[in-house]
This record gives sequence, structure tokens and C-alpha cells, in this order.
Amino acid sequence: MPTGDQTVRVGPDVEVPAMTEGQLWTVGAVILNERQEAFAQKRGPDRRLFPGAWDVVGGHVESGESLLGALAREVEEETGWRLRRVLRLLRVIQWVGDDSGELRREADYLVEVDGDLSRPALEWSKNSEYGWFGPAEMHRLKENCAPGEYLVHDLIAQVVT
Repeated sequence: MPTGDQTVRVGPDVEVPAMTEGQLWTVGAVILNERQEAFAQKRGPDRRLFPGAWDVVGGHVESGESLLGALAREVEEETGWRLRRVLRLLRVIQWVGDDSGELRREADYLVEVDGDLSRPALEWSKNSEYGWFGPAEMHRLKENCAPGEYLVHDLIAQVVT
């Protein structure tokens, strides 16, 4: 799959949900390091959605963009890394943000990236810190989340156990 000047490999069994005109879609990327820990970044305290909560790399699909094109763009914008391979679709969920009340559909993928995993180029205006989360750190992914709103924790728990 070409995305700009790069080619992203997509596993043969990777599902890509169909988008319908007028739907608001977001994408998320679960990125693992060599120790099988998942990358997450903490949203800044001034963010409209989920301030101070941990989040995976991702964001909104822009007009005219495909899900996987948005995934590649978001990975590079938020970390400086390059999406190399999409391994599998982890989930598709629907949620309503408290910023607009609009229904969003989200496709979250397990991916591999190229780049120095010890030096993400975070968007510091949007995020306050980052971390790698293995089984012992998973509880931290519930920080600043209301009980039962553990979307990021539950997503990462699918691949880090």
C-alpha cells in the first residue's frame, strides 16, 4: 500500500472496515518494542478529549483519506516513526466524545514501525509524556479515566499480557 513516498506492507488477513460518506472515523496504532511492550503517550492536560489520559498513536481520518493512509500519517506525525507493516485489526469500536457529541468509529491496528523507538518525536504541544507498557505497567493506562472507560488499557491488554 503506497502512502506518500513509502510502501506499507499489509498482512493478507488484515481487515479494513468500509467507510461510509458522512461517518467520522479515527484510527489507532498499537506499536510494540523488542520487549513486547506497547507504546502510549499521555495527552496534555489542556486537551478537549481525554485530558491527561494515556492514548495510543492515532487520530481522525481526513477527507479523502483511507483508514490505512490515515494510520501511516498519524504514526509519522505523532512519533516521527514510519509505518512499516500492518499486522492485524484489533478492534472496531464506536464512541461519543464529550467534545462534540458526535458518534465516532475507530479502527485500531497492531503495527510495526521503522525508526529509533527510544526517541519518539512527540507532538509536545499535545502530549506531556510517553512510555512503554508491559504487564507490570498496565494499571497506569487507567490513570485519569473514569471507571469503565478503559478503552486504551483494554486495547493494549489484547497484545500485552
